[in-house]
Amino acid sequence: QVQMVESGGGLVQAGGSLRLSCAASGRAFSSYVMHWFRQAPGKEREFVATISKGGGGRFYADSVKGRFGISRDNAKNTVYLQMNSLKPEDTAVYFCAARAGDYIGNYVTPRSIDYWGQGTQVTVSS
Repeated sequence: QVQMVESGGGLVQAGGSLRLSCAASGRAFSSYVMHWFRQAPGKEREFVATISKGGGGRFYADSVKGRFGISRDNAKNTVYLQMNSLKPEDTAVYFCAARAGDYIGNYVTPRSIDYWGQGTQVTVSS
């Protein structure tokens, strides 16, 4: 069992930056591939980024590539999402997610996730 708590969300103007954090507790954090997803009102939850267990592999959705950066600190049991050049269409609840198994350098579906955080709201004003 892994418990995760996100923080760092808020209201920001378009073009601004935010850094999300996800602190995990429970079973060995480094044994999980970590992800960020987001869900806007009335839309399905969508993949944002993934990072391998050791942090060497990273993959991003096309919509955020070049603007967002995922990282992790296994000593602190924390995964981060640095979001730059934010756009109004980035407005959503952002969730961190943990998945056992191998790193897949590609999109991941919500159905494959083992554990979810509770989410943090990000609102980008125009």
